Amino acid sequence: MYMKLLTKKIEEAFAKQGDTSNKSSKDIKVICKFFNPMGAGTWWVYERLENDKDIFYCFALLDDPTFAELGTISLKEMEALKLPFGLGIERDLSFEIGEKTVQEVIDEVQGKR
Repeated sequence: MYMKLLTKKIEEAFAKQGDTSNKSSKDIKVICKFFNPMGAGTWWVYERLENDKDIFYCFALLDDPTFAELGTISLKEMEALKLPFGLGIERDLSFEIGEKTVQEVIDEVQGKR
């Protein structure tokens, strides 16, 4: 059975944060973190599109930190991904809502912290 990627608490945090398009990366809180338990792929998710409940903005690290980038993900695609040994994309249960800003994550991934 696959992990539920969004909880009611996480959904409420997305609603509270709202549109981040006019905010600086140092002012945008990361709501949740997804990862591939089999290898490369980590997504720090910070906004849910208001007009499309399937699409989220995130900072994605797919392998090489040099190529990490801001972008979008589809929740349906993340949930549908079937990995070896019956695994799927997981949510980092130790990551607290708003624990880090997008800029803090970028700095960490790029080795600036």
